[in-house]
Amino acid sequence: MMSIIYTMTFGSFIGFAACFPLAIKVIFGYQHVMVDGVMNHDIANPNGPSALMYAWTGAFIGALIRPVGGMIADKFGGAWVTHICSFVMVISAGGVAYYMKAAYNSATPEEYFVPFLIIFLILFAATGIGNGSTFRTIAHVFPKEQVGPVLGWTSAVAAYGAFYIPKVFGEQIKATTPEVALMGFASFYVVCIMINWWFYLRKDGEFYNP
Repeated sequence: MMSIIYTMTFGSFIGFAACFPLAIKVIFGYQHVMVDGVMNHDIANPNGPSALMYAWTGAFIGALIRPVGGMIADKFGGAWVTHICSFVMVISAGGVAYYMKAAYNSATPEEYFVPFLIIFLILFAATGIGNGSTFRTIAHVFPKEQVGPVLGWTSAVAAYGAFYIPKVFGEQIKATTPEVALMGFASFYVVCIMINWWFYLRKDGEFYNP
């Protein structure tokens, strides 16, 4: 269960860090216009933002805020902080999906870039804080002699986020529906909310440790 939850936080962080520049380039670097009745996504957008200029921002914020997540979790509880971060991630992923869809169907996608960027950075921040809070939960749920191996295992599993998130996003770009990828991730986060509540926040839960 912790591997799944850690995949939500750390896995999303490294996965989004990989596909964030691609999203900027593909969605905002081209105009999306009808040509002979068919939507065309190959016309360069002269007003599009530079992917290189913003590519580092998400990973920077997520990494910078991770220790803050640990400190907040020490004060309020790891499972509770993870729970709140999960809701923020669901809402943020939905917001990113909305602006992705709007931009990917617009001849002037740059008009939607600022809200897209802000919401995506909030999503990155939530993954960073959740990363720290999940570490705290692991340290309190497992015996001391198991904490190290568990952290190694969950990190290894979550590292696949660097593969499956860009993979899913790339496939949805080919299908001209990049927003579907974010909605799929949001659905996964909803599942993680239920897992976190059932095992770690529910007072009758087997590993209750808010």
